[in-house]
Amino acid sequence: MIWCVEDDPAIRDIELYALRSAGFEARGFEEGASLLDALSTQQPRLILLDVMLPGPDGLEILRQLRSHKTYCNIPVIMATAKGSEYDKIQGLDNGADDYLAKPFGMLEMISRVKAVLRRCPAPTTPERYTMGDLELDTKSHTVTVKGQRVTLTLKEFDVLRVLLSKPGTVFEREKLYSLVWGSDFIGESRTVDMHIRTLRQKLGPCGELIQTVRGVGYIMEAVHES
Repeated sequence: MIWCVEDDPAIRDIELYALRSAGFEARGFEEGASLLDALSTQQPRLILLDVMLPGPDGLEILRQLRSHKTYCNIPVIMATAKGSEYDKIQGLDNGADDYLAKPFGMLEMISRVKAVLRRCPAPTTPERYTMGDLELDTKSHTVTVKGQRVTLTLKEFDVLRVLLSKPGTVFEREKLYSLVWGSDFIGESRTVDMHIRTLRQKLGPCGELIQTVRGVGYIMEAVHES
């Protein structure tokens, strides 16, 4: 999965299209805050990070990534303004793995992404989450209840993975929505409620592990009998 952080929607859409056409999974973000939120439940293989962003700029986001023990090894390619030698030096000095000078061609972008991936080891992420009789395997993309496989849609799987990644943590509807559908998805947070409803039905006896926090969101928590 390649993440692109670019506040210009036209440029971001072109980058995502080029990456997907080259065989990569890709996800876009319009600013750094949503990127940092998404990192709590998923890690990309590489981040393409623009320097000029609303809020914390790309260099500040890069410094935060490199100072975090969990995210410090994620490869980052900085996108800098053409001729901005200062931004290039700052990016490289703060741990960027490569840079692209704007405007850049999509073939060059893909080439640099592949080159960085070749020399950077893949980050390790959990492959399996379990709670009671429920098991989710990210490697095989399967979910089982008491050993029996349960068929989920892609988004149902992602919602369940997010909840299982932090058991005991309350996820607001808007936060779940952002983490699963991304900042580019146009819709309503009620979409989350619909997916939770179908998840509970499909998980059968394990559906009660997904508990509602009224007026807030949802939490994955074992139910203890009194």
